[in-house]
Amino acid sequence: MSLFSKQIDKRIAAYQRELIETHYREVDNMYRQIRGWRHDYRNHIQTMKVLAANGDMDAIKAYLDELDTDLNTVDTVVKTGNAMADAILNSKISLAQSKCITVHCDAHIPVKLKMSELDLCCIIGNLFDNAIEASLTLPEDQRLIRVYMDMKGTQLYISFTNFTSGKKMEKIGGLFQTTKGDGHGFGLVRIDNIIERLDGYLSRNSEDGAFTTEILIPQV
Repeated sequence: MSLFSKQIDKRIAAYQRELIETHYREVDNMYRQIRGWRHDYRNHIQTMKVLAANGDMDAIKAYLDELDTDLNTVDTVVKTGNAMADAILNSKISLAQSKCITVHCDAHIPVKLKMSELDLCCIIGNLFDNAIEASLTLPEDQRLIRVYMDMKGTQLYISFTNFTSGKKMEKIGGLFQTTKGDGHGFGLVRIDNIIERLDGYLSRNSEDGAFTTEILIPQV
């Protein structure tokens, strides 16, 4: 095996370890959220028991209305129709929210995809990671990521937009440069290689105040 091949294998191994560590952090954050909901659930039951003991049905109805409104507010579960997309999107949304990043996600995959779940996971995961990393450079009240996924004819359309500091990013050698330091651009290369292999289309655009990645992947 050549020295170059060994270096590539090491980079891939390091990248995979980073993905696993990130996944563990995301799952741990989701478990912490679930524990918080369980704690709140017990408190709500105790409150309604007290109201029931006092025979105050109007107060119970009003409390249930509040809970219903609150549930609709905090319910961020994304259901695209694709199990892998659901898993990675909800995991990344949970991670982003833990970092005070608002996420607006409108994602629909009504058909069985031709592309592999591994490719889909790599694309969505890397796009989300890059958007989260860029968002952390902004004040908390300005952090926002927009995600849109749907079928356009026979192609899967994926769009990620995150707000930036307002300065237009510059390309070097035809590519936008990552801000995460040396070696961290491997995720971008992974996306590019997957899109090329699947005969897809990829566009990255940096305008004042926002960075957008758009992808089209044939599914027939």
